[in-house]
Amino acid sequence: MAFTVPSRPYDFTLDPTRVALVVIDMQRDFIEPGGFGDTLGNDVARLTAIVPTVAVLIGLFRKHRLPIVHTREAHKPDLSDCPPAKRLRGKPGLRIGDEGAMGRILIAGEPGNQILPELAPLPGEIAVDKPGKGMFWATGLHETLTEKGITQLVFAGVTTEVCVQTSMREANDRGYECLLIEDATESYFPQFKAGAIEMIVAQGGIVGWVTPLSALEAAFEGALVDG
Repeated sequence: MAFTVPSRPYDFTLDPTRVALVVIDMQRDFIEPGGFGDTLGNDVARLTAIVPTVAVLIGLFRKHRLPIVHTREAHKPDLSDCPPAKRLRGKPGLRIGDEGAMGRILIAGEPGNQILPELAPLPGEIAVDKPGKGMFWATGLHETLTEKGITQLVFAGVTTEVCVQTSMREANDRGYECLLIEDATESYFPQFKAGAIEMIVAQGGIVGWVTPLSALEAAFEGALVDG
């Protein structure tokens, strides 16, 4: 039975029969020292700080036996799916495909490309290697979700303004209703996270809804009591 989650810009009606959790790019390359995010000069501690919240959110969906999607930004070892315009942009200490502290940067199968152990997918959960910022590009994920009857997506992960927001916008264009858990997402730049959230909820929720984990937990608990 559907239930209400207090959210911005207005309440979100969540249908447990049609919802999935999407955890974007909680991988070592972005979150741990020595990874790609670190080589770009970012403070990875900001991202590390949300790991416990994301773990609780994943646990909530597992408790209720609801679908979970995990994504990794990952490229083939030969970089055939990494355009030069992406690899050569900027002046990082290491580029995509270079050998880093945890193997080759953002390459599928490398140690640094793995999802953090405490958030790792369980058997039966969907794991997607995506070569782009958005989760639908060259992944077949939309078809998988459609087959499962999923029409609503709850989002978490990193970074808010890049891969998370890109994936939400792509999902919105495909007709999904999207709810972002604001304390289960983060950016290296606090002002970018704040700006992305305001863009998501602007104009009556042009991209989707936003709520804290506590509100989602309380809504689930209330639905169980009422049910």
